[in-house]
Amino acid sequence: MKNESTTRQVSVALREGWIVGGSFLGSVLAGTLLGYVADRLLGTDPWFIVIGAVLGFYSGFMTLWNYSKRMEDDPRER
Repeated sequence: MKNESTTRQVSVALREGWIVGGSFLGSVLAGTLLGYVADRLLGTDPWFIVIGAVLGFYSGFMTLWNYSKRMEDDPRER
């Protein structure tokens, strides 16, 4: 990657950041939405929303953690 232009390096870094950030946000939103639906079906108003948001946050964090570990092990694997 050292032979690539600075513009190319920045565009690759931005693309990867958007992908990983979008994945994190998507996990949190999906967990929250599933919790909302479960609350509406079961009538247990805030509980499943909170549980879904926490599980979505955990899932997104683990995805981010695994991605960063993969980049640390082999930075060429982008």
